[in-house]
Amino acid sequence: MKVLFVHQNSPAQFRHVAARLAADTANQVVYITHKGKQGLPNVGKIEYVPHRKPAKEAHHYLRSTENAVLYGQGVARIATQLKKSGFIPDVMIGHPGWGETLFLKDIFPDSPLISYCEFYYNPVGTNIDFDPEYPDGGEIVFRTRMRNSHHLIAAEAADALYAPTDWQRQQFPSAYRDKIEVIHDGIDCTRACPNSNATFSVENGPTFKPGDEVITYVARNLEPYRGFHSFMRALPMILMERPNAHAVIVGADGVSYGRSLPNGETYKDRMLKEVMLPKGRVHFTGQLPYANYLSLLQVSAAHVYLTYPFVLSWSCLEALSAGCVVVGSRTKPVEEVITDGENGLLVDFFKPQEIAERVVDVLGNEVDVAQLRRNARQSVLDNYELGKCQNMLDELIIRTVSP
Repeated sequence: MKVLFVHQNSPAQFRHVAARLAADTANQVVYITHKGKQGLPNVGKIEYVPHRKPAKEAHHYLRSTENAVLYGQGVARIATQLKKSGFIPDVMIGHPGWGETLFLKDIFPDSPLISYCEFYYNPVGTNIDFDPEYPDGGEIVFRTRMRNSHHLIAAEAADALYAPTDWQRQQFPSAYRDKIEVIHDGIDCTRACPNSNATFSVENGPTFKPGDEVITYVARNLEPYRGFHSFMRALPMILMERPNAHAVIVGADGVSYGRSLPNGETYKDRMLKEVMLPKGRVHFTGQLPYANYLSLLQVSAAHVYLTYPFVLSWSCLEALSAGCVVVGSRTKPVEEVITDGENGLLVDFFKPQEIAERVVDVLGNEVDVAQLRRNARQSVLDNYELGKCQNMLDELIIRTVSP
C-alpha cells in the first residue's frame, strides 16, 4: 500500500501510524512536511517551504486564509511531482490546520483522504472568550470565522474524518460533527508508567525520588493558555503550607498559543514580578528530553494541569498514565478525561486558592492518593492506550481504502 502523510511538523500526531506502516516492507510511505523537521525510519520525507509569506497589504481577517493557501500550494507542488513520478497513494492522511491538505484531492482525486480534525475555532465557549485577563480583542469573532474557512474546505474534501477527543469533535459544525470519529493519538503506557525507583535531578540542584514532596507543572511554553498564571499565583500558598515541598516547572519561555507580551516580556518574567517565591524551592528546567520528562512525572507527588477550553495536551494523559495525582482545571477538555475524586482532582482554573488547597490536600494525604494513582493509570489503559488507539485508526484506514 502507498500512503501519503502531510503535516508541517513531522512526525507529530502521525508518528506511530507512519512508523508502523513503514515497518511493513510491502508499504511505501511518504511524508510531506516543512523544511528541517524530523523524519522516521523507512519513511520518505519530502520537505517544502511556502514560496512567500502572506502579503502585508492583505486584509488582516484573511492573513490566516492566505497563509493556508500558500501552505497548500507548497504541498500541491510536491504532490504533483510525486504523481509525475508514478506515486499514486492508496490513502492520504493529513492535518488540515495550516491548509496543507487543501488541494490534495485535486491532484489525487481517486485517492481517499483522511483528515485529522484537531480544532475548529469557536468564538463562544472555547479558548477565545475564556480568560478576561488576556482577551483576544473585539474583532476576534470576525477573524475566527475566516480562520475556519480552510477547515471547512478540508472537511468537505475529506473521505473520512477523525478527532482525538469528543470535545474536539463537538467543536465542528453539525454538518460534519457526526462524520467525525473519535480516535486518540494514543499514549505509550509502557513508557509513561509508574516507577518506584525513578529519580529526577535538577541541573545544579536537588535530586528527587518518589515520596518527596514534588509539585510538577509541564507545558511546551509557560503561558496563559495552559494556566501558567493561575498556577504561579497558587504556588506561594502551597509552598507556605508545605515547607518541605519543591516545585519543578517544565516549559520554554515562548508562546505556542495566544498573544506574546509587548517589549519582549515573557509570561514567566511577568509572573516572577508578581509573586514572591522562596529561594531554592522552585526550579525552572526549560524543555526536557522525553526520558527526563517521564522521570519527573514518576517522582511527582502532585501534578498540576490547567488549560483553557482548547486542545488537550498529551502531557495530561501521560501524567495520568505515569500514576500521577493530577490536579486539573474544571474545563471541558479535562473533564472528558478526569472525573473529580476518581482518577484525579478538578479545580476552578481562575481560583489559585482552590488550586493551592487541592495540591496541599494531596501532599498531606487528605485524599486517597494511592487509589487516585491506580485509577489514573487505569483510565488511560482503558481509553487511551497506544495499541488500542492505533487499532482503531487501522480500522478507519481499512474502511476508507475499501469502503
